Amino acid sequence: MTAPEDLRDRLLECLGGPWPAAGALRPVVRKIMHKDGYRLESVTYEVEPGDRVPALLLVPQGVDADHPAPAVAVWHQHNAEWHLGKSEPAGLAGNPMHHTGLALVKEGYVVLCPDALCFEERQSQHLRGGELERFEFLRYVVAGKCMAWKNILDMRRAVDYLCSRPEVKADRLGCYGHSMGSTHTWLVGPWEPRLVCLVGNCCLPTYAAIHRTHLLHCFPNFIPGWFQYGDTPDIAGLIAPRALHLNFGEADDGSPIQEVRAGMQTIVRAYAQAGAPDRFSHYIEPGAGHVLSEEMWRRTRHWFRRHLPLDGA
Repeated sequence: MTAPEDLRDRLLECLGGPWPAAGALRPVVRKIMHKDGYRLESVTYEVEPGDRVPALLLVPQGVDADHPAPAVAVWHQHNAEWHLGKSEPAGLAGNPMHHTGLALVKEGYVVLCPDALCFEERQSQHLRGGELERFEFLRYVVAGKCMAWKNILDMRRAVDYLCSRPEVKADRLGCYGHSMGSTHTWLVGPWEPRLVCLVGNCCLPTYAAIHRTHLLHCFPNFIPGWFQYGDTPDIAGLIAPRALHLNFGEADDGSPIQEVRAGMQTIVRAYAQAGAPDRFSHYIEPGAGHVLSEEMWRRTRHWFRRHLPLDGA
């Protein structure tokens, strides 16, 4: 078995090499809206020179610099809905099933919902939707990197932003995502030790399954050269020993369940090797598809309450 440190080094090479030094965030609060039980801030911050990420920050009523709270970054889904990004988990648009940032702020967490590259406010005047996403993936490939490298960089800067907020307990940070957001969860996890609790819902497409079923998936899943060293569950295993929970639907074509079941054992072994077998759990819902079911959300809430407790919880 390859040592986790060596596997991490190989993964970084495949992603595109070291992350650039973090510069100033130069945050801007564009608008503040007062909602029922929480405050919604439209913000931007700089992830690389000249590249600003728009995001929505949700702060529970009563949480401030004198009374900070744990925080959760919510990575939005793909679903070929490039016009949607941060607004769906923040509860402003899209499917109410995925208004998860809104649900978490009502639990008492500070929540950050950023736009991923190519989505909502991060679209282009020149190319739209899938054409822009393909362009950006190829642009990073010819530079010796990949879209996953960029996504991880942006997510790490989202964590920087949360840590900069006085309302946030910087030692109690987590993240959650559905679909592509789940992919983003296990992508960023190995590189962001400040995330102490991570939950992914309905997305761990292995390369073995992609090749067996001829599955076309979104670009962040594809890391050039990685399959010679491992598969996607090996990436998730590098999150150990920090708390990780994954939900799946048994009938979800986007994550063929045969390979998911085998992948869960890969992650179980990684957590056992790290001496933290109780910090990984997973749930496969019989008959369910690519959804966030009531039981999946119940287990998500339980995982956060256990590993990212609120004061008094």
